[in-house]
Amino acid sequence: MIHWASFSDFIAMGGYGFYVWSSFGATALIMAIEPIIASRNHKTTIARLKRQIRAENRNTTE
Repeated sequence: MIHWASFSDFIAMGGYGFYVWSSFGATALIMAIEPIIASRNHKTTIARLKRQIRAENRNTTE
């Protein structure tokens, strides 16, 4: 088990703190943004499909 003498040693992560914490931050950011992007893509796809169905229905009635 890893033990640190102080909180600053924990943050420093044996000299790899910048890499560790920036990787953690980037992952957290991506995980926070991903549902927003997925929701927008879902709404866009639904709207596009509705437009396509309306266009196809117009073409079959003419």
